[in-house]
Amino acid sequence: MKHIEFYLDFISPYAYLAFEALPEALMGLSYRVTHKPVLFAALLKHHGQLGPAEIAPKRDWTYRQVAWLAHVNQIDLQLPASHPFNPLGLLRLAVACDPRGEPNRYVCETIFRHVWRGGEEAADAARLEALTRQLAPERPPQDAAVKAQLQAHGEQALARGLFGVPSFVVDDKVFWGFDALPMLAGYLRGDPWFQSGAWEQAAGVLPGVRRTT
Repeated sequence: MKHIEFYLDFISPYAYLAFEALPEALMGLSYRVTHKPVLFAALLKHHGQLGPAEIAPKRDWTYRQVAWLAHVNQIDLQLPASHPFNPLGLLRLAVACDPRGEPNRYVCETIFRHVWRGGEEAADAARLEALTRQLAPERPPQDAAVKAQLQAHGEQALARGLFGVPSFVVDDKVFWGFDALPMLAGYLRGDPWFQSGAWEQAAGVLPGVRRTT
């Protein structure tokens, strides 16, 4: 049985789509999933990148594309009333629901759908309070240990070379993005491409030019 570590942030519509599509994409395969909430903004900051919603034309395209992807994949999705928002409250709530800071699928599903269904304010204080009562976390989300676990997930993600969400790590291989699900499934099925050397060759391509600021 393969172990998949799923790094996610509830702010990401692509992470939501991947979460919803994962069971069908990997149907018939033997695997288990550990969910690792991380602060996407911290990954972006580390790599000196802007988020998709921070570039105006890309922002519009992102929302159109995720709406289309939800449509063609028959995934229920309504954009939240405002986006981006501060996801820390939701991330800490997820981490607080498990002693190791690794929430189960029910917890992640509940929080993802809190954000991406209904078209409401994801970070609204009253809604967050109601969500906290519903999930009944084992520890207070504001507990110092919860914050430390969330930070540790982020540090682990960076140490593994992650740069975005959703990211799936299996056997030290990183699969990034909603559109990586077929590739992840191929690896788990033992597609011979992964033994061909092509994976390793991709890392050997030299940069022909570097942009200067």
